[in-house]
Amino acid sequence: MAAISKETFQFLKDIRNNNNRDWFTENKPRYVLAQTNTKAFAAELADMMAGHDNLEGPKVFRIYRDVRFSKNKTPYKTNMAVGFDRATDALRGGMYLHIEPGCTFVGGGFWGPNGPDLKRIRNEFAANADEFRDILSSEEFINYFGVLRGDALKTAPRGFAKDHPNIDLLRMKQFLISREFADKEVLSKDFAAQVNDTFRAMRPFFNFMSDVLTTNENGESIL
Repeated sequence: MAAISKETFQFLKDIRNNNNRDWFTENKPRYVLAQTNTKAFAAELADMMAGHDNLEGPKVFRIYRDVRFSKNKTPYKTNMAVGFDRATDALRGGMYLHIEPGCTFVGGGFWGPNGPDLKRIRNEFAANADEFRDILSSEEFINYFGVLRGDALKTAPRGFAKDHPNIDLLRMKQFLISREFADKEVLSKDFAAQVNDTFRAMRPFFNFMSDVLTTNENGESIL
C-alpha cells in the first residue's frame, strides 16, 4: 500500500525554512521524489475511493506559487496537495487533501458557489433545512468533521428575513467540511485508508447538496 514517505515530509519541512530558488534548484531531485511519492499515494487513494464515488482526478497540484497578486512573494508552496472532482453533472462538490507537516487535513464541499447555485441552496434552506441539519448533527458527521464551516454574511441575504429560523444557514456563502490529521497519522501505513474513510463519510453531505443543485424547487430534475 502506498504511503507518504518520511523523505517527502522532511522535504516539506526543509522548504519551509529555505523557500528560495537557489535552495530549490539544488534540492529539486528531492522535490521530484516527493512529487512522485504523492502521485503514487493519490493514485492508490483514487482506486479506493472509486468503490464509493464517481470521481475525476486525482490532480496533484504544482509546488510553484503564483505570486503575481500576492503580498507573500515566496516562490514555493510548503505542502503537497491533491484534488478530486466528482464526475458527471449529477454529482456536485469537490474534495481536497493537503499534506503539510503540522497542518495536514482533508477538506470537501463548495468553496465558491456561483450565484444561481447559492440562491438554489438558500431557497432550499428557507423552505426546510431539517434534512440538512440531521446530517450535520449525525454522530458520524460530528466524529469526522465537527461542524460545518465557511464564510458567511454578517446579516441576512437580500430577500430573506433576518429572523428566519434558518438564518444561520441562509447567511453562509461557503459550505465546507474538514478533518485534520496528526503527523504520526500521515506517516502511518493506513493513512490512505483513513483518508478514504473520511471522504466516504462526506457522502451524505454531498448527496444532499447534489440533489438540491440538480433539481428545481419542486424537486424536478434540471439535468
